[in-house]
Amino acid sequence: MPDFSKQLSKYIPAEAAPIISQWINDSACRFKVTKSRASKLGDYRAPFRGSSHQITVNHDLNPYAFLMTTVHEFAHLKTYQEFKSRVKPHGEEWKNNFKSLIQPFLKLNIFPVDVVIAINNYMNNPAASSCTDLNLYRVLKQYDKKVSELIHVEELPEQSIFQMKNGRTFQKLEKLRKRYKCLEISTQKIYLFHPIAEVIPVKD
Repeated sequence: MPDFSKQLSKYIPAEAAPIISQWINDSACRFKVTKSRASKLGDYRAPFRGSSHQITVNHDLNPYAFLMTTVHEFAHLKTYQEFKSRVKPHGEEWKNNFKSLIQPFLKLNIFPVDVVIAINNYMNNPAASSCTDLNLYRVLKQYDKKVSELIHVEELPEQSIFQMKNGRTFQKLEKLRKRYKCLEISTQKIYLFHPIAEVIPVKD
């Protein structure tokens, strides 16, 4: 059974790595660290036509955010194993699995106090999942290495022009439920951005 702890320790607190490595092996999951995506921090895909479970997590998250996102996606995996697609993505079944899966990491005392408080608020307020999810990630974002010119999409006024780190240019449009519609200037295609996606404002 392969041990992924060493590779995982590049992205998450070292004490947490053996647990995640065990989960990867136990679930036969294809776990991929990906380039940064503006629309999401991580992703779970259920098996399809003989493929295995797949989890992807953005490479540029800080260690606490990377770990929380990984647990979030493994909760989706566990929920799928138990219920397939018969339940809501962030319904009670998923929340119960998330609460169960996060416990070993809380016992290890690897999170800063403000992150622990945010996690507890998140778990104690399941009715407001999207809102508390965002609050949790705002706390986690405080542990990012600061890059002065970067701001969050949600901080930009509507109709503002901004660039991603890879140079692609967008205009911010209206908010759709949890994400912002943004128009890519060069292709005129619409993309959805996570509220705390980091972008570079383009000054007039």
